[in-house]
Amino acid sequence: MRILIDLNHPKDINIFRNVIHRLILDGHSIKIVAANKENMVDILDSYGFEYETKPHYNGLVNKIVGMVKNDYRLYKIAMKFNADIFASFGSPYAAQVSRILGKDHISFSDTDSDKATINQFVLTTLLFSKVDYVPECHRIDRGKKQKKFNGYYELSYLHPLYFKPNPDVLFKLGLSPEDRYIVVRFSALNAHHDIGAEGFNFRNEEEILTYIKNLSAYAKVFLTTEIKLSPTLEKYKPNVSATDFHSFLFYSSLYVGEGASMAAEAAILGVPSIYISNTTRGYLEELENKYKLCYTIVNKEEALNKAISLFEPNVKSLWAEKRMKMLDNKIDVVEFIVDAIEKET
Repeated sequence: MRILIDLNHPKDINIFRNVIHRLILDGHSIKIVAANKENMVDILDSYGFEYETKPHYNGLVNKIVGMVKNDYRLYKIAMKFNADIFASFGSPYAAQVSRILGKDHISFSDTDSDKATINQFVLTTLLFSKVDYVPECHRIDRGKKQKKFNGYYELSYLHPLYFKPNPDVLFKLGLSPEDRYIVVRFSALNAHHDIGAEGFNFRNEEEILTYIKNLSAYAKVFLTTEIKLSPTLEKYKPNVSATDFHSFLFYSSLYVGEGASMAAEAAILGVPSIYISNTTRGYLEELENKYKLCYTIVNKEEALNKAISLFEPNVKSLWAEKRMKMLDNKIDVVEFIVDAIEKET
């Protein structure tokens, strides 16, 4: 079978990379198409994948025009590849082109945070897809095309079956296994699923530095973001490669940030996680309410107090126990995605 996989975000690469290896082992031919945005090309290169790219557009008008251009780009690639089936993490381009070519599109998604986003997904992706797989904790019912599974997409690359933390990342940063550090995440909040989202809401750099100073009283602070930083804040960014990042997150003592995906990743790795936002996610609600692995907090000062309270001697072992309980309750997501693609043909 000839499978075209469309990737539009760095997280998509992580979700599909083990799936791609399994599909190849099963004898399928894979064509990867990736948006040329952020560090996606570097990540794909680091994993040794062959791929083709399509442009990324910013701004509403550019995105509308860009959708037509990307559909045409994907159409040409799919025609040359002679794709039998399309798969993606909720890509409208893959969904639309699959319909044009009379092929099936298998969608995987987990966004359930905003009505406008949900409507956009239904009109641009679900309408043209054969099926959309979502976690059981998904809060939206999109009808007969939606099917649920007992897992989180982050488990496709962070489950112990597929992820082994590399302690060398600590030595590269001049840290020892005994050192404590906090990962703080600033997000641009400009993705389609961030409509109406608010996070730290810092008014100026001085407020950011004060917040970092307060956290630094308990552990070293590292700042991760795709936003351009001033030289003063740039010194807090860790020099960590994309392939080492989840090891870096695994060994941290705490995550505090605006990134929902990274909040889930930290929680799934057994790291106390604080998501600062006025929006919620079904998977984060379950990780908080059922497994007590993370917190969603609107106010940054309340989040700071919660962060401080988590620096207790037994927190690391307690979170490890809670993580194991979660892992015992969830399925092998890689096997699930592979089976889902293969059985839909």
